[in-house]
Amino acid sequence: MAFLTISKEEDIAILTINRPPANALSSDMIRGISQVMDDLKKDDQVRAILIHGEGRFFSAGADIKEFTEIKSGEEFAELAARGQKAFERIENYPKPVIAAIHGAALGGGLELAMACHIRLVSEDAKLGLPELQLGLIPGFAGTQRLPRLIGVAKAAELLLTSESITGVEAVQYGLANHAYPEDQLLKKAKEMVRIIANKSPASVKAVIELLQYSKTDQFNEGVKQEAEKFAVVFDSNDGKEGIQAFIEKRKPIFTGK
Repeated sequence: MAFLTISKEEDIAILTINRPPANALSSDMIRGISQVMDDLKKDDQVRAILIHGEGRFFSAGADIKEFTEIKSGEEFAELAARGQKAFERIENYPKPVIAAIHGAALGGGLELAMACHIRLVSEDAKLGLPELQLGLIPGFAGTQRLPRLIGVAKAAELLLTSESITGVEAVQYGLANHAYPEDQLLKKAKEMVRIIANKSPASVKAVIELLQYSKTDQFNEGVKQEAEKFAVVFDSNDGKEGIQAFIEKRKPIFTGK
């Protein structure tokens, strides 16, 4: 599948995102990830999945240029809903999914990583949700998963400032499980995945299902509202200005309209 490769090491599947230079998450990429996950779910030999990015980044975010092809807020809401559904399926996936993050996991890239059950990072990786710099908001449930992982105050700081944190800070915040030097990250990730893959698939599946009960009805309502507000800000003048400024590589001028 274009931009995605699958390799298997015994009972582990390694899903590699390979869309240089930034491994941006286009709609086709998200659909591809969903298809691969569907295929791996049916493969009884695969007991755990590791996701990582080829090249400089895990994923530096959504494909912003694709946003310029969207003509209405309604289409934008549909885009958000599709991404939310794909990432929710990962979080509810019956086999453990571990993200190995190096370089950067920003915007949609971090939202993908947050949907995984475990996140391992390189010490100098950058993680953040910088959408407000574009006059937009996260659209793939980032506003709901981030505060669940690090608390409301820290989530508010990262969202409202658009600043990123390092891999070491991500562990301190509770956003990631462990941080390693980049040249050791993949090795350490494979070691953890193998430990988990050796467990009983039935008990692993049960634990994943039980962990989902920590999510409240408010989480689901928040995800729905996120898609709707994603459309609202896209339709605003500021949203259009932010996207255009990104394409033109300049600072946006927001007017509050």
